[in-house]
Amino acid sequence: MLANRLDSDLQKLRCRVNYHALRFTDPIQEMGEKIIQRMRERSTYFIALHLRFEPDMLAFSGCYYGGGEKEKRELGVIRKRWKTLHASNPEKERRHGRCPLTPEEVGLMLRALGYRKNVHIYVASGDIYGGAKTLAPLKALFPNLHTKETVTSKDELAPFSKYSSRMAALDFIVCDGSDAFVTNNNGNMAKILAGRRRYLGHKRTIRPNARKLYSLFLSRGNMSWDAFSSKVHMAQKGFMGEPKELRPGRGEFHENPTTCICENTDPKTPTKPNPRSEQGLINGTEGRKAITEPTVANHTNEELVGSSAEEDDASVEKEDDTSAEKEDDTSEEKEEIADPEAEDDALVRPDDPELEEVLSD
Repeated sequence: MLANRLDSDLQKLRCRVNYHALRFTDPIQEMGEKIIQRMRERSTYFIALHLRFEPDMLAFSGCYYGGGEKEKRELGVIRKRWKTLHASNPEKERRHGRCPLTPEEVGLMLRALGYRKNVHIYVASGDIYGGAKTLAPLKALFPNLHTKETVTSKDELAPFSKYSSRMAALDFIVCDGSDAFVTNNNGNMAKILAGRRRYLGHKRTIRPNARKLYSLFLSRGNMSWDAFSSKVHMAQKGFMGEPKELRPGRGEFHENPTTCICENTDPKTPTKPNPRSEQGLINGTEGRKAITEPTVANHTNEELVGSSAEEDDASVEKEDDTSAEKEDDTSEEKEEIADPEAEDDALVRPDDPELEEVLSD
């Protein structure tokens, strides 16, 4: 891994290699674009969800999801594969935001952020722990779930299905081409996609602020849907893929490629935010670029949007809970809750009685 601070010539080379030179083979690229096309046939706007909830992922995280002794036994056996892992503290891992969100939690987050029940979601994942039972709450919130297996035939997937890396590449292409990309865990693939979507024009990229969302999910039964939605909006400030939500040099290069993005340094030509641009991202009518024709985004010196962006895992380890919560409270006081685009068919009104029923369960 190269350092973030490089000479200009080396940095330009790294940007060109990372975003222009490296490409998938033609069969993979063509199949990925075919899946995108079929998703567009179902809906002009779709979300791609990278759902990491496989047994080995959960075992490695050391988290607990309420499955009793059966879950502890099954995941404990898998966890023994990594002999160097320290003893896990599931409660601490959840409190620090290191546990992947469950499918239900992802669904609640998206509904709270304003996405309607009829939005189409492409799910990029492996074998989900718990199978259909685990996915059922997400499907109840968003019935229009799709995977590469449901939008293609077995014959079409045959050249790829025996190779996990090829199947992952197909998911990567579809996630990259989606109108909104959502992840339940900030792993390597999610970070690479977040960086690529920043570089190619800041397409909507929703990363969960798991540390703040954890307490909201615990107490969601004790608040109205309006209150829950409002708090989720506040928690997600700085985690929605806005320009400059991460400071230059923060995070890893492939997650935050600010040094690859040109800036307008002329103070006489400030750029005002375009309200139609954000509406277009949500509706899927603007800002969409062909994934086979990447272009360098020329972003301007906009104000820093997300001072509350997520810290690296290593830095969270070093901070105690008190200072972290103090910092969160300070940033929250400065932020305003974005008004949901209530007229968009993909978005839900905050007084949805169906969601009140979900929260009361």
